[in-house]
Amino acid sequence: PAPATRAAAAANPVIVVAGLSTPALGYEPLAARLRADGYRVSIYQLPGLGFGDIAESARAFGTYVDQVRAATGAARVDLVAHSEGGLVSRHLIRNLGGGTKVGRYVSLGAPHYGTYVADIVQFLGLGSCLGIVACQQMTIGSSFLTALKDGDDTPGDVRWTTVRTLQDELVRPTENAALADGATNVLIQSWCPLRIVGHLGLVLDGTTYTVVRGALTDSPVRPDCYAL
Repeated sequence: PAPATRAAAAANPVIVVAGLSTPALGYEPLAARLRADGYRVSIYQLPGLGFGDIAESARAFGTYVDQVRAATGAARVDLVAHSEGGLVSRHLIRNLGGGTKVGRYVSLGAPHYGTYVADIVQFLGLGSCLGIVACQQMTIGSSFLTALKDGDDTPGDVRWTTVRTLQDELVRPTENAALADGATNVLIQSWCPLRIVGHLGLVLDGTTYTVVRGALTDSPVRPDCYAL
């Protein structure tokens, strides 16, 4: 195999963490790109498609991370987490001992600092957040998010990268998909002004994938604006 593929095969296993309301199947194209680049990849679908308590989802995810580590013999995994999956992963790292089990963290359109309720509700085609715990937790200023960002945004010995897009229909304002405290924050349009990428598009977009691949190899940020 090519040196790059060999390096990927020796790299940490990658877990693609699904977002709110999206089944694992929706992440197969992203997983396929990673596999084609030689990575060992699995997809984690949030329990109940992520409608429940994010902290509960993070506990379940922690069990899964341990299973992947046991199955592969790897000390750490790398996470590529979409939307709510980014919050689930952060809670795992910050509050459930995941900081020693995760090497690299890449979030795609995760509402780190929350989003306006109307955007979640509209995105999901729902009437309101009523009774949907995760929806309430992802609103700006929620007690869950306040606790999650108390102190350091980027705890643990983890390389943190966030990717966001100006056309994100779910995360508003879009800068709420970035993190402080030394994270590498990539806004697709600051590199590729003409690139149009929506919230789900971050999972399928070729330019976004070049950012993900760079983050997994600790390369400088250099998105390919013409990638398919």
